[in-house]
Amino acid sequence: MATWMKRLSDHYERMRRRHPDEDLMILFDIDGTILDTRYMIHHALQSYDRAHGTEWFRDLAVEGITVNESQVVSLLESMAIGGALRDEVLAWYAGHCWTTEAILRSHRPFAGVMEVIRWFQIQPRTHVGLNTGRPESIRRETLRSLNNIGREYKVSFRSEHLFMNRRGWGEGVVEEKVEGIRRFRAEGFRVIAFVDNEPENLQAVSEMDGRDEILLLHAHTLFRSKRGHLPARSVAGRDYDITELVPERALPRHVQFVWHGVNDEANLRQFLASNVEWAECDVRLDPDGEGVVLRHDSFEETPPDPDEALLGLGTILESLRGTDKSLKLDLKEDGSLLDRVAGILRAHGVPEGRLWFNGMVEVLREEGFRKLAKAFPGAVVQCPVDFLVPLILGAPTKALAVLDVLHGWGINRFSINWKAPDKQEILDKLERWGYELNIYNVPDLEAFLKAALLLPRSVTSDFNFPKWHYYGRGPGLRQRHFEYTIIRAPEGPAL
Repeated sequence: MATWMKRLSDHYERMRRRHPDEDLMILFDIDGTILDTRYMIHHALQSYDRAHGTEWFRDLAVEGITVNESQVVSLLESMAIGGALRDEVLAWYAGHCWTTEAILRSHRPFAGVMEVIRWFQIQPRTHVGLNTGRPESIRRETLRSLNNIGREYKVSFRSEHLFMNRRGWGEGVVEEKVEGIRRFRAEGFRVIAFVDNEPENLQAVSEMDGRDEILLLHAHTLFRSKRGHLPARSVAGRDYDITELVPERALPRHVQFVWHGVNDEANLRQFLASNVEWAECDVRLDPDGEGVVLRHDSFEETPPDPDEALLGLGTILESLRGTDKSLKLDLKEDGSLLDRVAGILRAHGVPEGRLWFNGMVEVLREEGFRKLAKAFPGAVVQCPVDFLVPLILGAPTKALAVLDVLHGWGINRFSINWKAPDKQEILDKLERWGYELNIYNVPDLEAFLKAALLLPRSVTSDFNFPKWHYYGRGPGLRQRHFEYTIIRAPEGPAL
């Protein structure tokens, strides 16, 4: 059975084909749908302890909260907090859970939801709207909080795409949700999906949607109304799984994707059969110092195995001849390796536009990078700059000076590890400075899609994505590769 994110993906594609020239909108509720309100409850109750010098909620964990923001009385009763103390805590909670400070400090999104929103926001003529029961009086705080949260995902929310309750706290929420749909329709948007955690809101929208074109998605988190109110055509789910939402064919076309570690026959076959344009190979001299072979580890670090079959650079160039594939070479050594590689590439007539070189600054150094840039002026010349991340974040002027020096050597793209902190800020700065960025060491399909949604110039991964039928083996670090298990289908009756 298709998951709710797969249903949303299919529905979006269907509606896009049906209405190619219209502005489509996907609507999200906020609390309990985008934001995990348990954090707000936790923050407010612990602030009570801090203000009163008590320890009633010292051991309360977010995971232990099983009610939504309107059912805190049930939580207190489950903790044996009753009578006058309960009333005092509830009064404190009501007065502090929606303050500006609480909104900015305690709001946390559900895992994956910001990536889902980001994906829709980068689609053509597609908009994400917010349809919330929050009152108009906290519009400014709501937008400020959501945009603070969304910044690291490149997600932004606009006031004109936010419909709020005009009646006040908790008043007429169901009716206002319906009015939100009508408002966005009146403004020219075709609303095609609505995500909410409250069944009664989805039921009300179902009753007003005479076209039956709004996909109703129930965020099965914490909710107040009964599940019996869910319309029959709604789809429920809990996980915002980006790998179920984004198909390979919908990847951003202007981002280059690189299959890392194409150092052996098995990986080469996988790559050639894929839709990925760039293969990355690790190149170094063979143990005799004569031929150029594909191998991640040095022969000193990992001695050759007697059964190891080394591929030569010429072999992969012959395999790529006549295809639409391109080649990225990670140069593991300096010195004569560069001259040997250049000679082989020229002998095979590889167009410069299909070449990309990567090397560590401490390996190739200025001389090596200048040599590559001069020999192949139309190629990408790249180096990792993870050593600069602290400066990019903390002393950007000094970081820019270093990048300018490296650019002067002929380097025209920089690379950072997926594990680097604050990737969005790094990407923003490099784009503002006029430099292209590659993200490498992307470990799996979920991380790959998250990286792609940031829209760097390129993303490098091992493509170990069984969900997409890609079984990348990795580069062979210390002679180890990814392995996959085949689960045989049960035999059916003989025909």
